[in-house]
Amino acid sequence: MSNRRPDPVRARELRRRSTDAERFLWRRLRNRQIAGTKFRRQVPIGPYVVDFMCFEAKLIVEVDGGQHVDSERDATRSRFLESQGFRVLRVWNNDVLANVEGVIRLIEQALSEPKR
Repeated sequence: MSNRRPDPVRARELRRRSTDAERFLWRRLRNRQIAGTKFRRQVPIGPYVVDFMCFEAKLIVEVDGGQHVDSERDATRSRFLESQGFRVLRVWNNDVLANVEGVIRLIEQALSEPKR
């Protein structure tokens, strides 16, 4: 793992190159549509850039594709983010595209849980 902070230019590039699932979910997360909470996308945290973050609830939502199955790199990333006080919710690309309402319910549930 690199100790350098992510470049804000990289975060902007990731926003421009979002996956279909990320763009689809962003349409539902933006403008405080879920429980009145503000989400940001492609946010630098430490050496990582997370897909979506609600700072108020300390919740990160990561949208993962097949390359993330059993990824030790993702486990390391999640441990770091959790050590910073965030909860990490990982959802699959295909779940976002095929069952966005189910994904929204998971996010709503995570938002309703007490902060650590």
